[in-house]
Amino acid sequence: MKFTTLTAATALAVFGAGWAQAQQSITVNIGSSHPEANIWVYAMKNAFQPEVDRILAEGGEYKITWNEAYGGTLYKFTDTREAVMDGIVDVGMVGTVWEGANMPLQNVTYFTPFATPDHKMIIEIFDELSETLPELRDSWAENNMVHLSSLITDSYDIYANFPVNSMADLQNRKLNAPGTSANWLQGTGATPVDGALTTYYTNIQTGVTEGALSFASGILPTRVYEVAPELTRVGIGSMYFGGIAANKDFFEGLPEPVQAAFRDAAKATSVAHGDYVQQLADRAMTEMQAAGLTVHDLPADQKAAWVENLPNIVAPWLEQTGEAGKTVLKAYFSALRERGAEPLRAWDEGL
Repeated sequence: MKFTTLTAATALAVFGAGWAQAQQSITVNIGSSHPEANIWVYAMKNAFQPEVDRILAEGGEYKITWNEAYGGTLYKFTDTREAVMDGIVDVGMVGTVWEGANMPLQNVTYFTPFATPDHKMIIEIFDELSETLPELRDSWAENNMVHLSSLITDSYDIYANFPVNSMADLQNRKLNAPGTSANWLQGTGATPVDGALTTYYTNIQTGVTEGALSFASGILPTRVYEVAPELTRVGIGSMYFGGIAANKDFFEGLPEPVQAAFRDAAKATSVAHGDYVQQLADRAMTEMQAAGLTVHDLPADQKAAWVENLPNIVAPWLEQTGEAGKTVLKAYFSALRERGAEPLRAWDEGL
């Protein structure tokens, strides 16, 4: 009996060793310009990576060795496209919000504010359109990238060191408004200043700006509410920020089962990302108010005035993007309405 037990154990050990030797390890360099506490990086670290590992473990043929470079250790927020496109990382967070010249089509939400505050809807729409709409899919490919999972924001509002009770309160104020979100301040009297979540605290603390257009899930981990204790809810809307993307050359060189694992994990990551952003936004409001954040809503008539008095900010974007832009805008607004959204302004009117 003892001999049988030892033999079985030995056979199991030999079998296990053979299986381990047969399993191929693939190194993946993954990184971001932002820290792990950030909502987009959290999705990569805590949803995408574990889900890839889980899927591949079930197959038993491949495993991933992750080399992580989060928190801007390899590149800053202005270089996210180049980092993935040039293979500095194999997989990374790409902020298309900062790529108005190179990836303008992905910025359609930033040129059409007040469309919907439903960030989960935005994820669903852009996961679908980035895969099925040639104009969006091909623009990723032209930048040597493969879009995997959509990254979004919850709805933008005003976080400042002064209250906003009317549009007049914005006159001659300086607000951080990254990239194309600067367009939302046209006609308000406020001056937009470029930046990112990683720079807002210092900007406001040192007087470079007096506040920021931002969202609860991003403000909480960066503690911007400490220097901008006045929140005015405006409901500018949820935005498609960019995506988790893979370097195209790297991705196409992966074995097919690993490619499939990446794509399946990306779908699960989109769902997890939407859930996490909702949880964090809810927690953010509770914790920030407990820490002294004052919250109030911009009066409805003032919000209507903001929306109605905005110039046609989508027109320059359409001039830049041509027929491709028209196709993307129509597809986006069609997808919004199909899902029951009621944009406060029909930016696609007349197309």
